[in-house]
Amino acid sequence: MASGNMKDIKRRIKSVQSTMQITKAMELVASSKLRRAKERVQQSRPYFNAMYDTITRISAQSRENSVYGRHPVVKNSLFIVIAGDRGLAGGFNSNVLKLALSQMEGKNAKVLTIGKKSQEFFAKRGFVSIGDYPGLAETLRIAETHEIVDQFLEMYRKQEIDEIFLCYTEFVSPLTQEAHCIQLLPSDFNKREAESGKKPAATEYDPSPEAVFESIIPEYLYGVLYGAVVESYASEQSARRMAMESASDNAGEMIEDLNLSYNRARQAAITQEITEIVAGSGQVGS
Repeated sequence: MASGNMKDIKRRIKSVQSTMQITKAMELVASSKLRRAKERVQQSRPYFNAMYDTITRISAQSRENSVYGRHPVVKNSLFIVIAGDRGLAGGFNSNVLKLALSQMEGKNAKVLTIGKKSQEFFAKRGFVSIGDYPGLAETLRIAETHEIVDQFLEMYRKQEIDEIFLCYTEFVSPLTQEAHCIQLLPSDFNKREAESGKKPAATEYDPSPEAVFESIIPEYLYGVLYGAVVESYASEQSARRMAMESASDNAGEMIEDLNLSYNRARQAAITQEITEIVAGSGQVGS
């Protein structure tokens, strides 16, 4: 009985050790990808901040008659939702997908998905998708965002969609990632500027603030989408590294417990054998 128990424990130890090798390897891969992703985040943020400051100043001096302004009636909403292409990343995917779903309540929402997990999530729930982009994040270049942005901007200009939201995960630190849904169009730069308490300096624009505003909006959105994708990708790798580190630690603890159980079973088997030998020798002596 004890021998059979020991064999079972040995099999479990080998199984957990095999799993631990996989989680360790995935942790190392995620760490390597995270280092590269952090560099892309650091490179993209100055560009985004400069573009945001510029467009905020222009918006403050332009009138509300832009093609990117508010539509008279809001009928259709578009949600651009960025998630990962793989699982095993803790709550990374579920957090942003659940947030996006909650923001869609009460709206006639369509989606544009970036990442396989986002595509699968909304397809299962019957949402109409205007475009799916799995496998985009790891090697994304800003020029690749043009196709996506140009597509939904054209739909907005034609009033096929009346508001556009972007749902992504911000890379705060290796230990912290935060899911957000922000409104891209209609733009609310003036509102955000008023909330910040800052007053932009008066600047002359040629031919007019409205013309410059409309010409720069696409460039701004290229940068926003690129930044959101690289932020989300860094967040995914960070979450996966932490999840695999935790899984490896748990596997190590399980192996320690199983080794302890094995040693106890082995000790019990030896004790049983000694008892049987002593009992047998006593019977021979009598």
